[in-house]
Amino acid sequence: MDLIEEKKKIILQLMNDKHYVPMKFKELVVILNVRKEDRGLLDIVLTELLNEGKITISKKGKYSIPQEEYRQGLFIGNEKGFGFVEVEGEEEDYFIPKGNVNGAFHHDMVLIAVDPIQTGKRKEGKVIKIISHEIREVVGYFQKNKSFGYVIPDNKKIFSDIYIAGKDTKGAVDGHKVVAKIKTYGTKDRKPEGVVTEILGHVNDPGVDILSIVKNYDIPCEFPEEVMEQIENIPSEVAEEDKVGRFDIRGLHTVTIDGEDAKDLDDAITLTKEDGIYTLGVHIADVSHYVTENSPLDKEAVKRGTSVYLVDRVIPMLPHKLSNGICSLNQGEDRLALSCIMKINEKGELVDHQVKETLINVDRRMTYTAVNDIITNKDEATIKQYEDFVPMFNLMAELSKILRDRRYKRGAIDFDFPECKIKLDEKGYPISIEPYDRNAATKIIEDFMLAANETIAEYFYWQQVPFVYRNHEKPDSDRMKALTTFITNFGYSVKLSGEEVHPKEIQKLLNNIEGTPEEAMISRVTLRSMKRAEYTPECLGHFGLAAKYYTHFTSPIRRYPDLQIHRIIKECINGKMTDKHAEHYKSILPEVTKNCSTNERRADDAERDTEKLKQAEYMRGQIGEEFVGVISGVTNFGLYVELPNTIEGLVHVSNMCDDHYIYDEDSFSMTGEATKKTYKLGQPVRIRVEAADKLTRTIDFSLV
Repeated sequence: MDLIEEKKKIILQLMNDKHYVPMKFKELVVILNVRKEDRGLLDIVLTELLNEGKITISKKGKYSIPQEEYRQGLFIGNEKGFGFVEVEGEEEDYFIPKGNVNGAFHHDMVLIAVDPIQTGKRKEGKVIKIISHEIREVVGYFQKNKSFGYVIPDNKKIFSDIYIAGKDTKGAVDGHKVVAKIKTYGTKDRKPEGVVTEILGHVNDPGVDILSIVKNYDIPCEFPEEVMEQIENIPSEVAEEDKVGRFDIRGLHTVTIDGEDAKDLDDAITLTKEDGIYTLGVHIADVSHYVTENSPLDKEAVKRGTSVYLVDRVIPMLPHKLSNGICSLNQGEDRLALSCIMKINEKGELVDHQVKETLINVDRRMTYTAVNDIITNKDEATIKQYEDFVPMFNLMAELSKILRDRRYKRGAIDFDFPECKIKLDEKGYPISIEPYDRNAATKIIEDFMLAANETIAEYFYWQQVPFVYRNHEKPDSDRMKALTTFITNFGYSVKLSGEEVHPKEIQKLLNNIEGTPEEAMISRVTLRSMKRAEYTPECLGHFGLAAKYYTHFTSPIRRYPDLQIHRIIKECINGKMTDKHAEHYKSILPEVTKNCSTNERRADDAERDTEKLKQAEYMRGQIGEEFVGVISGVTNFGLYVELPNTIEGLVHVSNMCDDHYIYDEDSFSMTGEATKKTYKLGQPVRIRVEAADKLTRTIDFSLV
């Protein structure tokens, strides 16, 4: 126990004594016999105990054990003025009514007093102290007002405008999107104040809308000077000395299979079959050969955590010279790879494997469309174009089905959502939005990558070395009970064993709803009942895949966890994993994995926001048009309707014909008082597009 923890224990023992009366700092100095030079330490100890909520201080400056229950957590604002506090380790957050926010700003670390009487569905609290501010800048819409201005934040969880003094506007005018640095965070009665540091452009300028989202999430776009200097020394072709000692498989038929627009090709496939045994090679770009630990490139990659794929741009984790160049498995070029070569029998069982540093050369850069034309559509022209490789593609389809069936039998869940594909014109305007087709070729690559990830995870787990795992924990029992209640309304059920559910039960549910009007909606509700997958140094298993061991090994160009474990793997297979190196990885992996999970969520949120923005912009051109959609959500303020192109909008109760509708939360439906007309989840309806707002990313429908 360190000195501060020891002193905390002494103070808590004193204050928990039944004879203790609240004391001021000077009184504690006397009773604890604190020397003059140690008073600073006492102040630190008391401050930490206050921040932890273990002690409290009165208006008169007297310290004591709090009579109320205190929690420290992250404040999440709401545009209506109230908020929530998320406490680490607790499943439910705390509701903070508008009158109890006490000047807290979105993403502040706060101390709250928990209301002992729970009147609503969740516990309530009151902010009593702001410990720290996380947000330093806001992105928003600038409005000028005579001698000063305001920034209306894009992030609606920041429920106050930011006041900008005239001298701090940087020349911004009405309609500019700007970045403002916060000077003061305001109080209960006073707005926050800031200074404009960057003008992104006018709200209607091409690309400014997406750039605003990028800036709002603080996603780094430009690479630092020291990173660009480092890549100057990285060759464009593999050096001859780097090929020495590697397992040379350039003689094997090798292909990459990706989307038409992909430029960072980090996985290649080889496949043969002999005597009933498939030899599947998953060859991954050896990025760690060029991105060494603690180099400027590595530090920037840690900071980014992942590449971010937005509607109109990719913000890469690594500079293009690597991601599209020497680390991309481009056709006809020698490349360094880290390969997982698996022997699989006709039952889909792994009978042997090797992990090797290899030298490869891709024979064909294939697209999902072309491979699907060969194995599914049997397109004669495409078959003739790639005739030397057709037997291998047919073998891929054969093995893919075996692997998928085996995974299915053990209970793996396949959430097959229709993701949207948004096409933009040269000015960034959306010209079409369609569901993204997940065809047989995309499934082949999924199956082979999953096989490699599981093989690597299990092997290195039993090597007992520090590692990075991709975990998906079992769902929370309360959420599963809520899901079973929800699906009962549609005549479905999920069998719980005690308070737990087996993934096979979720799989059965998804099979039962396939092809029904409520499929998309129940699938989404089921997915929201799951926990979020994350990276940790502990192997906790993957619920959704029904896998005991799982990791991410296959995308080191665009995911830092993959790059991190490549280093570990190479040290292991080259006999360099000493006790000293193992201790090093043990010490850094908790922070590395936490940072990777956080940055993954940031990227997901930014990607979702850009899609919603472009969907709203697209629907502005459809105002007055009518479509048939399916009710995807029912609330007390209206119906959410999803269209076949995946776009979702709200039919507000005010747009629900000439009747007063009553919401029934038990059956997730709304019924008109006069007409007795009922609207429920999964029901097809015809809607008219009434409005769409890019700034709020909302779309309004009315019922026809």
